[in-house]
Amino acid sequence: MTVRTATIVAIDDRCTGCGACLATCPERAIRPGRGRLVVSEVRCTACLACIEICPAGAIREAGAIREGAWW
Repeated sequence: MTVRTATIVAIDDRCTGCGACLATCPERAIRPGRGRLVVSEVRCTACLACIEICPAGAIREAGAIREGAWW
Protein backbone atom coordinates (compact mmCIF):
# COMPACT_ATOMS: atom_id res chain seq x y z
CA MET A 1 0.00 0.00 0.00
CA THR A 2 1.23 3.49 -0.86
CA VAL A 3 0.07 6.28 1.46
CA ARG A 4 0.54 9.99 0.91
CA THR A 5 -0.40 12.73 3.36
CA ALA A 6 -1.10 16.21 2.03
CA THR A 7 -2.32 19.50 3.45
CA ILE A 8 -5.53 20.77 1.93
CA VAL A 9 -7.08 24.22 1.95
CA ALA A 10 -10.65 25.42 2.53
CA ILE A 11 -12.47 28.58 1.50
CA ASP A 12 -14.82 30.12 4.06
CA ASP A 13 -17.70 32.62 3.99
CA ARG A 14 -15.39 35.63 3.73
CA CYS A 15 -14.84 34.73 0.05
CA THR A 16 -15.96 37.61 -2.16
CA GLY A 17 -15.61 35.65 -5.40
CA CYS A 18 -12.93 38.01 -6.73
CA GLY A 19 -11.15 35.15 -8.55
CA ALA A 20 -7.62 35.97 -7.43
CA CYS A 21 -7.12 32.39 -6.25
CA LEU A 22 -8.47 30.98 -9.51
CA ALA A 23 -5.82 32.83 -11.47
CA THR A 24 -3.07 31.89 -9.00
CA CYS A 25 -3.64 28.15 -8.60
CA PRO A 26 -1.13 26.29 -10.80
CA GLU A 27 -3.19 23.08 -10.64
CA ARG A 28 -6.59 24.65 -11.37
CA ALA A 29 -7.84 23.08 -8.15
CA ILE A 30 -10.21 25.95 -7.34
CA ARG A 31 -13.54 26.22 -9.14
CA PRO A 32 -16.92 27.89 -8.72
CA GLY A 33 -19.30 25.98 -6.48
CA ARG A 34 -22.71 26.65 -4.99
CA GLY A 35 -22.45 30.16 -3.66
CA ARG A 36 -18.67 30.14 -3.20
CA LEU A 37 -15.45 28.83 -4.65
CA VAL A 38 -14.42 25.29 -3.73
CA VAL A 39 -11.10 23.44 -3.66
CA SER A 40 -10.65 20.02 -5.23
CA GLU A 41 -8.85 17.74 -2.77
CA VAL A 42 -7.73 15.63 -5.71
CA ARG A 43 -6.05 18.44 -7.67
CA CYS A 44 -4.73 20.60 -4.79
CA THR A 45 -1.00 20.11 -4.21
CA ALA A 46 -0.94 22.34 -1.12
CA CYS A 47 1.36 24.96 -2.63
CA LEU A 48 -0.60 27.52 -0.55
CA ALA A 49 -0.34 30.23 -3.23
CA CYS A 50 -4.09 30.80 -2.87
CA ILE A 51 -3.72 31.62 0.83
CA GLU A 52 -1.09 34.24 0.11
CA ILE A 53 -3.05 35.93 -2.70
CA CYS A 54 -6.55 36.02 -1.14
CA PRO A 55 -7.36 39.68 -0.29
CA ALA A 56 -10.23 38.67 2.01
CA GLY A 57 -8.23 36.12 4.02
CA ALA A 58 -10.92 33.54 3.21
CA ILE A 59 -8.58 30.63 2.48
CA ARG A 60 -6.92 28.60 5.22
CA GLU A 61 -5.17 25.31 5.74
CA ALA A 62 -7.88 22.78 6.53
CA GLY A 63 -5.79 19.88 7.74
CA ALA A 64 -4.27 16.78 6.29
CA ILE A 65 -5.73 14.00 4.22
CA ARG A 66 -4.37 10.54 3.59
CA GLU A 67 -4.54 8.97 0.19
CA GLY A 68 -3.87 5.29 -0.19
CA ALA A 69 -3.61 2.87 -3.05
CA TRP A 70 -3.86 -0.87 -2.49
CA TRP A 71 -1.70 -3.06 -4.72
